Amino acid sequence: MIVGILKEIKSEENRVSMTPSGVEVMKGSGHSVLVEKSAGEGSGFSNASYTEAGAEIADSSAEIFKRSDMVMHVKEPQASEYELIREGQIVFTYFHFAASEELTRAILKTKAVAMAYETIEGPNRSLPLLTPMSEVAGRMAVHEGAKYLERRQGGRGILLGGVPGVPPGTVLIIGGGTVGTHAALMACGLGAKVYILDMNLERLRHLSEVMPKNCFLMMSTPATIRELVKEADVVIGAVLVPGAKAPKLLTRDMLKTMKKGAVLVDVAIDQGGCFETSKPTTHSDPIYTVDDVVHYCVANMPGAVPMTSTIALTNATLPYAVEITSKGWKQASRENAGIKYGVNMVEGRVTYKGVADAFGLEHTQIDELL
Repeated sequence: MIVGILKEIKSEENRVSMTPSGVEVMKGSGHSVLVEKSAGEGSGFSNASYTEAGAEIADSSAEIFKRSDMVMHVKEPQASEYELIREGQIVFTYFHFAASEELTRAILKTKAVAMAYETIEGPNRSLPLLTPMSEVAGRMAVHEGAKYLERRQGGRGILLGGVPGVPPGTVLIIGGGTVGTHAALMACGLGAKVYILDMNLERLRHLSEVMPKNCFLMMSTPATIRELVKEADVVIGAVLVPGAKAPKLLTRDMLKTMKKGAVLVDVAIDQGGCFETSKPTTHSDPIYTVDDVVHYCVANMPGAVPMTSTIALTNATLPYAVEITSKGWKQASRENAGIKYGVNMVEGRVTYKGVADAFGLEHTQIDELL
């Protein structure tokens, strides 16, 4: 196959979907790779590094879409790209369809094969292509929360770790998955008092064995959230329902009870956000305030550290890209159930139930198309 690596055009997105090392592996597997000019510069990879790895540099995204059997992005295609996508072409990226009806209907109209990083599953229902970016976002969430607690940023003026004689700040993390765990590790490392809430008792038991002593594990209920948000200096939303909209767990009424200058970091914003007052923001304009509470809702947090993020992403996606291109998406889906879960749309039909349910669309079982 010919694989196209596109330059990201979403606002302030500096990642790229494949490193030069990944190109070398794809070439070794017998595939041709086109890389859009300057695609890797934001992550520290020059055009020359790609050509040395065996890629051909293409001058435009239009050329990439025209010549490639499979195109790879980091973020979802933007409006200017919709008409470039060809019927039957494989588009392999983070889609997060349930957060955008416009995107969902636009990609349906292209009749492409939409394979979403975020819904590919591992052996234990894990999400191996979402995990590396969740690790980055979880750790960044604490950095951003600490930054916007500073008084000049509109926060309470709290140092999360405190100092001798002064108590530390309190961090509430809603969701004990990958994002929540990595956020907790960072917050605990700073010396904060940390709460993790989750609805899975087995997950809480596991975390209780591995987390530091300043991390407290509690079952997530509306009542618990309602009480703990009053105490929190930073609240991190780390909830995920794979392929579907995130539930709204912190309501406007709860927000009104929070401390003035507290900070909300909604890592679930890619899936619609888990706070009622959340709306997507960007790295250049990352925050807004509601009821004296600072909201940070940047939808592509790992894009702020693109070199780390690009390498981590390629490490995860590359084996799947090789399998899909070597076998074709149908055969790969037949032989690997995890890849099958990644197929969200096929030639104008929605094949992932969470996406269909989000917008009342007809759902087609993927097995019917294999």
